Amino acid sequence: MSGHSKWSTIKRQKGAKDAARSAVFTKLGNNIAMAARNGTDPTMNPSLAMIIEKAKKASMPNANIQRSIDRGSGKLGGAQIQEVMYEGYGPGGTAILVETATDNVNRTLPEVKLAFSKHGGNLAEKGAVVFQFEHKGMIRVKGSGDDVLMKALDAGAQDVEEDAGESIIYTDLKELAKVRQAIQDIGLEVIEAELTYVPTNMVEVTDAATAGKIMRLMDALDDLDDVTNTHVNFDTPEELISE
Repeated sequence: MSGHSKWSTIKRQKGAKDAARSAVFTKLGNNIAMAARNGTDPTMNPSLAMIIEKAKKASMPNANIQRSIDRGSGKLGGAQIQEVMYEGYGPGGTAILVETATDNVNRTLPEVKLAFSKHGGNLAEKGAVVFQFEHKGMIRVKGSGDDVLMKALDAGAQDVEEDAGESIIYTDLKELAKVRQAIQDIGLEVIEAELTYVPTNMVEVTDAATAGKIMRLMDALDDLDDVTNTHVNFDTPEELISE
């Protein structure tokens, strides 16, 4: 695989700064509801267990977590939440995937479409973009270097990348929970674990104006309540990001 785009790291840093915002709880709640459709017991549903852990790290109240579980299971009634993926292109020919969880596609689609059109992008037909990504499990752990690499590979990792003193471990889609547990068992500290889309090739962006347009588009998409995750295949020098 080609590697994660800088947006993965930028988004994580942005999320840490914005953790107190109610919008973060909305996104987490949607993710919990989606996971709860496959079972409400975290001990039997690894995906639910991982998103609950992420929610607790963001200080999401237990009552909110339970309400999201009840919503996903249908206990609360109302429109069922569904997962919808949107595909599009951004400035510079970048490929973008937008994961959403929504109870009203007639609300979500226009919001996503408007974000693209306002920031130099456009929606694409289903299947036009997703082939440029691999659906993988991703585990971020503290530490880097050969020791972390060897431990991760022994635990079943497919690939490992270093990122600012941390390591990003990629797994097979179906092996995420198993590898995550193995990594914890051998003493590595897990920061986060989730399913993600990893670009198979990156689009190099060296123009500051284009980089800025991409960042504004990704921010606009990420700020929508129904959007649970965003992925893009651009790479750009650190100095352009800081600008």
